[in-house]
Order: sequence, then C-alpha cells, then structure tokens
Amino acid sequence: MKIALDAMGGDFAPEVAVHGALEALKADNSLELYLVGNESLIEEFLPAAHPEHVHLIPTTQVVSMQDKGSRVLKDKPDSSLVRGIELLRDGVVDAFVSAGHTGAVLTSATLLLGRIKGAKRPALGAYIPTDTGGKMLCDVGANPDANPRQLLQFAIMASLYLDHVENIKNPKIGLINIGKEPGKGSELYREAYELLKQKFPSFIGNVESRDILTSEADVLICDGFVGNTLIKFAEGWVQMFSDLVKLKIKEKFSYKLGAKMLYPVLQSISSQYDYEEHGGSPLLGVNGVCIVAHGSSNVKAIKNSIFLAKKCFNGRLIADIRIGLAEHMENNDQ
Repeated sequence: MKIALDAMGGDFAPEVAVHGALEALKADNSLELYLVGNESLIEEFLPAAHPEHVHLIPTTQVVSMQDKGSRVLKDKPDSSLVRGIELLRDGVVDAFVSAGHTGAVLTSATLLLGRIKGAKRPALGAYIPTDTGGKMLCDVGANPDANPRQLLQFAIMASLYLDHVENIKNPKIGLINIGKEPGKGSELYREAYELLKQKFPSFIGNVESRDILTSEADVLICDGFVGNTLIKFAEGWVQMFSDLVKLKIKEKFSYKLGAKMLYPVLQSISSQYDYEEHGGSPLLGVNGVCIVAHGSSNVKAIKNSIFLAKKCFNGRLIADIRIGLAEHMENNDQ
C-alpha cells in the first residue's frame, strides 16, 4: 500500500514525521511511504541509505498555522500539504496523512478530491478511548455551523467507519445535547434528534457531556463547534490533571512511595486512554482516505496515523460510505 505523508505538517516537522514513517516501516515493510516536503530538511533525519520503501517528493512551500485554509490551494500550490493530496487524487498513492493545518487539509481535500456523492459537508471524526474500547465523536471541527441533515450524514459516515474500520457492528448512535429529554437543546438539535430517530433503530437519544465516556453510544454526533470545544477541553483537563499529580507527588516522601507502587496501574491506564495509540482522525465524506493527525503528534502518533490510513483503505471505507449515502438518498426519494 502507498501512503503520502505531509512531512512538513505538525509542530515538530519534519523530524517527527520522518521518524514516524521509519517506525511504521519497521513494523510493516509492505508499506510504500511518500515523504512530501523540503527535500534537504527531510534528508537530515533519514539514514544515509534511504530505505527502499521511502520516496521523497520535493516541494518548495510549507503551510503554516497562520495561513488561511481557504487560500492554501491558490497561495501555496507547491506545499507539502497540497502536493500530498494531489498524489492521492492522481492515484499515485492510496491514502494521505497530515499533522498540519486542519482547515487547509479540509478545504484542499474537498476541492481536489471532491465530496462523495450525497455528502453535503465532509466531517472529522475523533476516536475517543474508553474503558470499554472506544467511541467516535463527529464532527470535531470541520463544520461549526452544520444543519440537522448534515448531522444525520455525519452519523451515517461515522457509523460506517466504526463498522468497517473498527469492527463495531451495528453501532449505537447518540446525540450530544444539554439534556436527555427529546425536546432539549436548540432547534438544530431537536430537528437532528427526529431525523436520527427515524433513520437509526440503534439511536439511543440525547447524551449529556458528563455521560460521553460512560454512555452506551458508540457514535456521538454534534456540530463542529461543540465537538472541537469538547475535544480541546478534554485535552486541557488531562494535561492539567497529569501536571497536578506530578506536582503533588513531589510534596511528600509517602506520596512518592505510593506513586512508585501504583506506577504499573497508572502506566496501564495512561496507555489505554492515550490518543496517540489510535493515531489521527479520519476526514469523512471526501473521495479518498485522508487522516488528520494532531498538530503536536509525536513519533508514535504519526506511526499509528499511518496504520490507521491503511486500516481505512483495507476496510474499503470510501466505497462503503459511498454506498451508505447512496442508499440513504434512495430511501429518501421513495
């Protein structure tokens, strides 16, 4: 399988991207990885003799976080982000991975690859680890102003992702809301509730934010504003809690002793809830496998984002979303 990696995307590019690619190849030498970006900078982190499964695609421009996502195609056509998506569009590679500018990936992928028929808006799905496995939260930032029918489409695409990529059959659907009762929330969420209830026998109703991790829902649907806020709050809370624990442990010798005894348990919990174990987020609704990794991704997160791209491709995700949306449109026409 051939995967293009935006080697210049992310807070620690290109070092982390290159090392992540090399780690992925160590684990799976059937991969063909195309590192897209500044050739001389990429080569600084490659062995003198390039692995035969690594291909360099030189570019002259880099998309920064200060760039406007909607202008990247016009202003930076020779950027690693744009060229990587073009490789996917042209059939040179089977998937694209980037830890770069999310808005630029979204806009460029939508314009270069096109939307799957029936997908009004592409959506980002974030996989949330839980004690029972994981859940998908969708959308987490692509559509801050989605309408009810778009929320329904997000549910269709996210449920197909869980079915065909994560092997969660007949996933249960929940709608993020401010209360569990059907009449709660804004008009957007009240209308979305009715649409989801009609479409999915597995729809369990509204889910309050405090119940996200413990609810029986496998797919949690919301607009991009709510989803992005939830994700970033969770990231901040986890970081604050981790820093607080480390600070408190230093206060007393007994705390240090207790922490040492609990270390295996804490390590196990940390690993189970580590987003880096899963990799990035799939961009659902475009005609190609695109994985958007976190900007602060480390080597492990890049490696696992590459593996996630492979899972999506092998799971025929794009074809299945195409079929699922076509069936939905056909049923609505009857």
